[in-house]
Amino acid sequence: MASSALKRIIPLFDRVLVERFAPQTKTKGGLHIPEKALGKVLSATVIAVGKGVKQQNGDYLPVSVQAGDKVLLPEYGGTKVEIDDKEYFIFKEADILATWQ
Repeated sequence: MASSALKRIIPLFDRVLVERFAPQTKTKGGLHIPEKALGKVLSATVIAVGKGVKQQNGDYLPVSVQAGDKVLLPEYGGTKVEIDDKEYFIFKEADILATWQ
């Protein structure tokens, strides 16, 4: 559930607020993976999106992802935001690599 502080955050223009998935800390066989061996999680859930890019005629070109979509992110990039002791990231729409289901 999104907190009330998180519901008030609306990204500007073509920016997208995402929450990365938690890394797997256990293998299928039950072995625990040490923190140093964990890689960066490249998939996330979209929490909020901006209106889109404003065109010359004043209309907005909407963002192609919506809240709740699962997306694939680049390894580096984005702006880290901490809300209620949870980490979120803000990416530009162009930085998002793909959506998946």
